Amino acid sequence: MTADAPEFSRPLTLDKVDRQREPLTITAEPDERAALAARFAIDAIDALSATVSFASEGDDVIARGRLSAKVMQTCVATGDALPVKIDEPFAVRFIPEPGNAAPEEDEIELSADECDTMHYHGRAIDLGEAVAQTLLLSLDPYPRGPGAEDFLKAKGVKSEGEAKREASPFGALAALKDTSGKN
Repeated sequence: MTADAPEFSRPLTLDKVDRQREPLTITAEPDERAALAARFAIDAIDALSATVSFASEGDDVIARGRLSAKVMQTCVATGDALPVKIDEPFAVRFIPEPGNAAPEEDEIELSADECDTMHYHGRAIDLGEAVAQTLLLSLDPYPRGPGAEDFLKAKGVKSEGEAKREASPFGALAALKDTSGKN
């Protein structure tokens, strides 16, 4: 793996994609999972695989499949290790990298269909990197374990609902009522 190479690279030529009739399964090796865990700033990736089917639309390749992973994250409240299982469908459209022509407009709007789009270079797609990015998008950026709410409450941190109620005009009136001693 070079400095610029993705940790979990599974390049497939467009010819192979066109010939691939059965779903294809790829699995990350232990060193690939460790490198991805470091890149994603999570404790560990204990398992990562995907089963994918392909369809072509001109130069575009659509990869539809199922991602399965077991990761270890850290609870943002308690700091406890938090095992997480991910099992979800995904779809990625690979499109040729645009030419070097200057864009006509400064602002580009993306539709929902374009959110899971990846460019490919030359005549190959990198299915491994697509799976890695899908995993990253599937992770909870603020994971909380089962004891997180009690831990936060004990530390005096208010829940989102409590904070909203206190921030409302009626919450402020209720606080004034409580401090005045009147019921």
